[in-house]
Amino acid sequence: MTLKSFVPMTAAALLAVASTVPAADALPPGTAQRAVQQLSATHGEARRPRIERGVRQVAALWREQDGDAAAFESFVTAQFAGDPSALDALFGRLEHTFEQVDGHLLEATRALRAPVDLDIGPPLPVDAILGGYDPGAHFTDDSFANKLAFVVLLNFPATTLEERAAARDWSRRHWAEVRLAQRFSERVPAEVQLDIAAAQARGEQYINGYNLWMNRALAPGGERLFPPDLRLLSHWNLRDQIRADYSNADPRLGLARQRLIEDVMERIVTQTLPARAVDGRDFDWSPAVPAGGDTREPDTRYARILDSARAQRAADAYCPAAPTYIARSFEGREIPEARVRRMLVEVLESPLAPRVAATIRARLGRELRPFDIWYDGFTARAPQSGLDLDAITAKRYPDAAAFQRDIPRLLAGLGFSTQRAAMLADHIVVEPARGSGHAWGAALRGEQAHLRTRIETGGMNYKGYNIAVHEMGHNVEQVFSLEMIDHTLLAGVPANAFTEALAFVFQARDLELLGVPPPPAADRALRVLGDFWATYEIAGVALFEIDLWHWIYAHPRATPADLREAAVGLARATWNRWYAPTIGVRDSALLGIYSHMVNHPLYLADYPLGRMVAFQVDDRIRASGKPGAEFERMARIGAVSPDQWMIAATGVPVGPEALLRATAAALEKVQ
Repeated sequence: MTLKSFVPMTAAALLAVASTVPAADALPPGTAQRAVQQLSATHGEARRPRIERGVRQVAALWREQDGDAAAFESFVTAQFAGDPSALDALFGRLEHTFEQVDGHLLEATRALRAPVDLDIGPPLPVDAILGGYDPGAHFTDDSFANKLAFVVLLNFPATTLEERAAARDWSRRHWAEVRLAQRFSERVPAEVQLDIAAAQARGEQYINGYNLWMNRALAPGGERLFPPDLRLLSHWNLRDQIRADYSNADPRLGLARQRLIEDVMERIVTQTLPARAVDGRDFDWSPAVPAGGDTREPDTRYARILDSARAQRAADAYCPAAPTYIARSFEGREIPEARVRRMLVEVLESPLAPRVAATIRARLGRELRPFDIWYDGFTARAPQSGLDLDAITAKRYPDAAAFQRDIPRLLAGLGFSTQRAAMLADHIVVEPARGSGHAWGAALRGEQAHLRTRIETGGMNYKGYNIAVHEMGHNVEQVFSLEMIDHTLLAGVPANAFTEALAFVFQARDLELLGVPPPPAADRALRVLGDFWATYEIAGVALFEIDLWHWIYAHPRATPADLREAAVGLARATWNRWYAPTIGVRDSALLGIYSHMVNHPLYLADYPLGRMVAFQVDDRIRASGKPGAEFERMARIGAVSPDQWMIAATGVPVGPEALLRATAAALEKVQ
């Protein structure tokens, strides 16, 4: 998972705003048109279209406190860059300045969040206050107050999502101008931005502390199935333990562990674990026996989700073109909700799903259970058991510094030249995460990207290593797309799904980097089935979360208990529609387990999109024969539209079609 900087991530359409917030609200009728006439007379009729667009964009967000009609006319007359050379100079000045501002504010944000994000000692009560403060929250507000935002809107094009999606021949410079204008496409007050940041920090703190000591979780017969001192974070480590136990040397023990974790996950979703089980190192409990009465954990999980919803709803009134957090999340990924839904449903409804499930059933030699949505037995297995992999990674990486030193070798193993690997390693710093881990890129050239992963007392276990390789993929993309791009305003990728796709390319090779031989070509078909199954699993999770947020908006007075009941019911209904016919078990609530719903709401749709993109990207990288160079070429495309990025990277738009075709072909080979 990658974290973003403080810069506004949504892109409400100024042209749409202009039609919904009349200039007459702040300016007398005719003011904007009079300004257009004056500017056209000064700069020539040939520039009238750009003048009209810019004046309209400024008028759309002009408020009484910004000045009267005379102040408006004086401002646009003084700040319109009519001459091409003046426009070039303005663009260059703003691009450089915003890189500096973004970079240094990001440094401050990272420092404030360090106690929340990093394993640097016991958490303190003050950490939530530090982590909840966003030093950039006032920047947009202040930029409107001092009229910097209006300078941008007067001179550069604000666009609709539809326009960006349809763009085919925009120049790199035009795309950079579009991204510049997007910074000020909404005028959300600083106090609202700060409240959003504080709500997210509270969600992060709750999730980062949700650890379970698994040797204290007793099986139905009272057995202890896990070794002492095994601490698993929900949901990431719990899910990854299920995956690891498919290759357990004792299949019966592996299955018993998986079923126990399934029960644990159900209790987390329904909030029926004993309160003392959460990070309770000295408390025995059984997930098969729900906690009763006063002893169950409170509905904090759902209180934190509602906390985020309350903070986000406060921004709705300031974003008329995207008046809900749901709409803004799809503006941020630049693919409309309806299209995302169609892609997800296309995977979920595919007749390939029952066929892949039948293959899994045959490979396991048993009927499927709900936790088998995380089956990863298609992946070529190492000869070592999961426990041995933990020993290997713990010995190789006793601390963050050891992984840091090994980055050049890891990157060379991924196909990068010695010189490139060294350059990239110099731009990445590794730190121990309090949570599962994440990647946080720089915003200022010359600064380092930050790789965070979980490191236990005895060293990095395999789960932490697997996450670290994934996050390293994010970091490498972040370095290339900032340090080696033509416009820093285009740094990054179109949306989270694309950086997730590039990170998946790294993560899929983690065992090879440990010295485990790569799978033979014959295993290619199995890998494709694994890609499909992973996409199938997370597609339903994403739809569940989107639908849950629609429920939240429809029930603004909901309590945490109300949301819990709704979430459990919706998770089971979603399961029964898309998974029960395939798995053969009804009424599972496992789709509600993902921690992202609490600390990064509405992020989950990026994962199935990312897997679709990853499949297309990985095929192209493998076919190139030069994986490092091809990864670099793609990462340097930058933040254009999703389809434009994908066409430049692979020759075709974003979609599941390639994955579905390959899955059908793989099934023919396997079956």
